Amino acid sequence: MDKPFHIFELTAELVLDIRSRSYDSHFHDFEELIVVTHGSLEHYIDFKKEVLQAPVACYVSMGKMHKLIPGHDLRGWVLNYKTAFIPDSRLSFYSNFFTSTNIPLSGGLCINRFSSLCQLITGEYDQELVDHVTIQHLLSALVSMIDTERKLSSTADNVTKATQVITFNNFLKILEENFHRNEGVSFYAQKMNMSDRNLNIVCQNNFRKSVSEIIETRKLIEAKRMLLYSDKTVSEIGYELGYNEKSYFTRVFHAKMEITPSRFREMSRAIIS
Repeated sequence: MDKPFHIFELTAELVLDIRSRSYDSHFHDFEELIVVTHGSLEHYIDFKKEVLQAPVACYVSMGKMHKLIPGHDLRGWVLNYKTAFIPDSRLSFYSNFFTSTNIPLSGGLCINRFSSLCQLITGEYDQELVDHVTIQHLLSALVSMIDTERKLSSTADNVTKATQVITFNNFLKILEENFHRNEGVSFYAQKMNMSDRNLNIVCQNNFRKSVSEIIETRKLIEAKRMLLYSDKTVSEIGYELGYNEKSYFTRVFHAKMEITPSRFREMSRAIIS
């Protein structure tokens, strides 16, 4: 993408055109945010399929292989932007720990607010002289609203939610510093001065994933990056991520991806080339 930002609406005409074409999985050099206001779509990310139902926001970080197949009734907005356009985005931060970042949105007035903001961004984007600073502020507000929706999905009360969000983000920071090590839940719970159970509750409330699942996913995301962008062997990659045996690393990778590391590398590089 040559421009720092691009937005388009998923209209009935555009969806019909997309459905009439054949699209392969692909990588892109920008971030993608899809706000689904109506209908559904099939989302293939790193060879795995998810079916998303409106209302939902779907974030795809740069460098992740994906393909979208819209349902005939899909409506919404797609926003593409360079990573530097919205630096330190919370969605970008979370993408290091989750294969896909799908956030259910509230219906009714909430969707109206999201649609109005996307229309406002489109209006700014369609100006003869595009004011990218204004668009940056509006896009940052949109990302902030989506993150607020994620927090609201927790069943905890407001005070507990605020405390758990801080705890959860602190856990992710510690995980980012240590995920290469062969450490489990207890290691991170001790670092957080809390029990394994309470740390699991925080993670479940914030992203509906257990501590073990988040640790494993962070390793998996890094493994895919290394398979794609380095020439290290599968054994070397597994060892760097705390797996002492190639066979164990391969089993864990295959269990999550339904494909071996070697085959993932082969297929991904074929798509790039």
